[in-house]
Amino acid sequence: MTAVALMVVGCTEKRDADELRAEKLMAKMTLAEKIGQLNQFVPQNSIVTGPDGSPVDVKNVIKEGMCGSMLNVWSPKEIIEYQKLAVDSSRLGIPILFGHDIIHGCRTTFPENIGISCSWDPAMTEEVARISAAEATAFGLAWTFSPMCDVAIDPRWGRVSEGSGEDPYLSGQLSAAMVRGYQGDDLSAGNTILSCVKHFAAYSAAEAGRDYNTVDMSEMMFRERHLPSYKAAIDAGALSVMSSFNDFDGIPASGNKWLLTDLLRGELGFKGFVVSDYSSINEMINHRVVADKKEAAELALNAGLNMDMVDGDYYKFAEELVREGRVSEAQIDRLCKDILTVKFKLGLFDDPFRYGGEGRWEKETWLPEYLETARKVARSSMVLLKNEGEVLPLKGSERIALIGPAADSRSEMTGTWVGFADYNKPVSFFEGLKARFPHNDIKCEKGCDFFDPIEGGISKAVAAARGADVVLMTLGLPNAYSGEAASMANIDIPFAQKELFKAVKATGKPIVILLVTGRPMTIAEESDAVAGLLVTWHPGIMGGTALADIVSGDCNPSGRLTMTFPLCLGQVPIHYNAKSTGRPRKTPTNNAKYVSRYMSTPNEPLFAFGEGLSYTEFAYSDLEVLNPEAKLGETVKVRIKVSNVGKRDGEEVAQLYIRDVIGSRTRPDRELKGFKKISLKAGESATVDFDITPESRSFFRADKTWGEEAGDFDVFIGHDSHASLKGIFTIAK
Repeated sequence: MTAVALMVVGCTEKRDADELRAEKLMAKMTLAEKIGQLNQFVPQNSIVTGPDGSPVDVKNVIKEGMCGSMLNVWSPKEIIEYQKLAVDSSRLGIPILFGHDIIHGCRTTFPENIGISCSWDPAMTEEVARISAAEATAFGLAWTFSPMCDVAIDPRWGRVSEGSGEDPYLSGQLSAAMVRGYQGDDLSAGNTILSCVKHFAAYSAAEAGRDYNTVDMSEMMFRERHLPSYKAAIDAGALSVMSSFNDFDGIPASGNKWLLTDLLRGELGFKGFVVSDYSSINEMINHRVVADKKEAAELALNAGLNMDMVDGDYYKFAEELVREGRVSEAQIDRLCKDILTVKFKLGLFDDPFRYGGEGRWEKETWLPEYLETARKVARSSMVLLKNEGEVLPLKGSERIALIGPAADSRSEMTGTWVGFADYNKPVSFFEGLKARFPHNDIKCEKGCDFFDPIEGGISKAVAAARGADVVLMTLGLPNAYSGEAASMANIDIPFAQKELFKAVKATGKPIVILLVTGRPMTIAEESDAVAGLLVTWHPGIMGGTALADIVSGDCNPSGRLTMTFPLCLGQVPIHYNAKSTGRPRKTPTNNAKYVSRYMSTPNEPLFAFGEGLSYTEFAYSDLEVLNPEAKLGETVKVRIKVSNVGKRDGEEVAQLYIRDVIGSRTRPDRELKGFKKISLKAGESATVDFDITPESRSFFRADKTWGEEAGDFDVFIGHDSHASLKGIFTIAK
């Protein structure tokens, strides 16, 4: 038997053993206790109410064996207390599963996920998740609600900060890496954590970019743009999934049997459990597909949603629904078994206190090696988009003016959705620059707040700029303007910052914008007016040190955009992998009237997917399709030569795109199907090989099946989505 076969058999035996243990335990459980495993509560100040409208006494619920999971417990000591209550005081001693939103770091905060994705580095992304898991388990957590696999093309939607951008292939690669980092090789290890694929499904396609809004799309669009990212994370072994707030095909996701049972379990082979998003079962009343909370619980249970996050609807109505025959006890058994099986995999029954413990939180967080990784990730996330006259890197002796609302802010380094962050811990931009340039004259002026002027702020900033050789100017948005419930109808630089920018620009000094943001913004006016533009995102705990590494030239920037920056808001939604149309505009300068274009605005974005500059230059040559004639089911192999033709060592992201020339359905103009990040010394070249697999050529065909088709393909390889170096291949039947 091969090693691979042994591995598969081993995994099967382990899974079967956990399921058998779950079944054996369930034979001892009452219906009420089984339903209890389907409930997730928050601590004693819970907003969950019982049938009489009074607040649920969580401690009594735990003693009754009616609590399967807890959310938002804010101290390691409390976790231990609640777990002891469950183990020692409930009839069967079933341990609680504690979860929390560990999104881009736990105590050691990394850049927001959109920034992490700009590293184009799955190994680094996996390391972020591994460190996050290690710190989270030190707290006592065994479950994180991450990764967010939603593929987003609308920068108005605030939660673009939590994802990996607009491309399903890249998002899938990075989501799978996060699952591997969280869960490791042994889910019961005590320093690994259960991952959760969210938000299932198509949450990022909310109309108008407005959070919680309705979603409406074709099955083809769903399967090609959205489903691959979720599938990649599930294939990587994720054992929990979170339903999304939106409706899908007219049915809210939390009550959508096609999504949660037919597709997720039947087609994708998912073996874990599904948790609702916060109060999304109740919210089906607002969707007007159910009349009350009892009907909502019925719809969700029958759809295959295992765990009710904080609504309390399962707690209140599930047993009654079974007695009335509206939900079968067999369905309750299935849902309970899924949860118990995962708890066994986590090792909670073998040692309910393996997560957390005395002193771990203080001893095993903010470790030096974690901070160094955070520094490397922050450097890799920053994207240089403009560098006229080689304004960067700094020469070393300049007088520097650091201006803007985030210039000396520690808290604004962290980004959104960081429940355990210490906002005083990060290195601010000013602190990072002072440490790197101790002998330089560095003046720091806030100038204004993000949205409001400061009395005398502009005059002080102008004075600092006049006395400097170069101005580094932070513009953008604060932490709170990223993430959930942070949708924006205007993604311009706020007015107060525009006024500050104009005044500083009038000094005539060279300006480098440091764009602090959790989303693409409309910055054409500001970008045109400056020498340099560096997108820093919200870079995490080591943000200031990482910035100093980049602007000093100690580190060559290697970040590449994973989401398009529109020229103006009217272009939104805009993305690189658009389809060909019946009346395409052939070139950017073609202004024929009856083609797909705007009257007075270009179709092209300000900055496209995959773009990003370096302090060196890379050249591509010798593209070779090694087997230009292949058959269905065969892999096409492509080779390219990448050369560092500049004077500095650097990293390049070689990107491969394909175009299906003729398909049974309309196809995107090009699609990312491969990328490799390589390090090259000045003057060095490397040969990079890519495989174009049958799966990467597959799509949702006209007969509503997923697969590849015979025909001709173009392949492009280069620095970004504009890659022009082209090869061709043919797939024969």
